[in-house]
This record gives sequence, structure tokens and C-alpha cells, in this order.
Amino acid sequence: MEDRRPWGYFVVLSDEKDHKVKRIVVDRGMRLSLQRHRRRSEHWHVVGGEGLVTRDGEQIPVRGGDSLDIPRGALHRVRNTGEAPLVIIEVQRGDYFGEDDIERIEDDFGRA
Repeated sequence: MEDRRPWGYFVVLSDEKDHKVKRIVVDRGMRLSLQRHRRRSEHWHVVGGEGLVTRDGEQIPVRGGDSLDIPRGALHRVRNTGEAPLVIIEVQRGDYFGEDDIERIEDDFGRA
């Protein structure tokens, strides 16, 4: 089931006690909020599209086949820089995976 957001949507593929897996689709020209998590880390594998990841001030271009880690507490966001949807498989690890573990620092949609 798709969980629609202003930037696109995500689908939860697995939600277990020790991990959560999401398929994240970022629409063309959109970006997620600048955020961090206190209780989880994330591993992102880019399935398709092109984007720019910000991780603790570092700018990292990504495209299909790339992977990167988002450590617990790291400030991060992703922006779709291509013409097609940006598709990411996100694997979360930690002791809590609720959406209320998102601390938004900056947001294009007034949610910070």
C-alpha cells in the first residue's frame, strides 16, 4: 500500500522487530526534508533514476546501482535530479522504526 507524500510515495516491504524495508519513489524535481533519526540507521540502494544525496554536508550524486549508508544521527536528504522517478530501497536498522523518529530540520512543505 502506497503512503503518499508531497515528494512522491513509499511502500513498506518488510516491518520486523529488527529492521524495516521501504521502497521510496521520489518524483521528478522533488526532494525529501533535511532530517535525522535518533534510533535508526539506514542503507539506501538506488534501483533507478538519478539523484543528489546530502549526508552531513557532503553532496553525493547517485544513480541506479549505487548504495550508501546513512548513520544514526546523520543529517540527510535526497533530491531527484533526473527526468525519471528516483527509486530507492531503504533498509532501516535500529531499535525503533516509527515515522515519529524523523527530526525535520528543513522542509519544502512546511513540516519542519
